Amino acid sequence: MSTESWNNDNINLLRRSDVLMRCAFSNSTLHRLINSGDFPTPIQLSPRSVAWIEHEVNDWIKQRILTTRTLKNGGSYE
Repeated sequence: MSTESWNNDNINLLRRSDVLMRCAFSNSTLHRLINSGDFPTPIQLSPRSVAWIEHEVNDWIKQRILTTRTLKNGGSYE
């Protein structure tokens, strides 16, 4: 995690439902991506509550878009 996250007083947190809606995938896909290290790890808010840092999720989405557009313009989808 970059130090920018720690120095920013406007850190927004996303709950699981927000993350699932933004990324348009299922809860099981979310868990699979986290476990494989392919999605930002949530932070523990309480024993039964987690959240994601909004800019990390946004960065992940932007990277997926960039990767897809790069592959479409000359790479392979495999």
